[in-house]
Amino acid sequence: KIKASRNFANKIWNASRFVLMNLKDEQMDLALPLDQLAIEDKWVLTKYNTLVKGVTDNLEKFELGIAVSKLYDFIWDVFCDWYVELAKSRLWEDGAEAEVARKVLVYVMGNTLKLLHPFMPFITEEIWQALPHEGESIMVSQWPVYEESINFAAEQAEFEKVMDAIKAVRARRSEMNVPPSKK
Repeated sequence: KIKASRNFANKIWNASRFVLMNLKDEQMDLALPLDQLAIEDKWVLTKYNTLVKGVTDNLEKFELGIAVSKLYDFIWDVFCDWYVELAKSRLWEDGAEAEVARKVLVYVMGNTLKLLHPFMPFITEEIWQALPHEGESIMVSQWPVYEESINFAAEQAEFEKVMDAIKAVRARRSEMNVPPSKK
């Protein structure tokens, strides 16, 4: 469990370093441009929004293990393994798409750190202070709340079909021992 927790803390640290490394301006406008979001942005925001509702409900019922499990799964599987990888190609280009990806990365990372703060206060405070934010400490910042404006159920379902196809291709390549370098 100690190794798994260390690996999780390292994953959070590396994801935040990636976000920070790709920021152009520390004083960026934190508002999400809802009319410019790509499908993967809508997908991660919907997943994040569901996470907020679930973790808040779990904490109110004192289901701490379930809450932290949801956070672990979201950070590791959704944010790091999928969204960060998808955002990389957009960040390499300069323009509006890259700026939208930056804003979504900061929004999701910063607010997920707020949800994780009761469980990992020192690392979340340190990372949050480095990210663009409002307020003086994560400890006294506003707790994230479910927002209907960032709930994109149709886009989430559509994007998950794409993910299923990618997973199926990867599984088939693995079954047939096709090296990752071969097209």
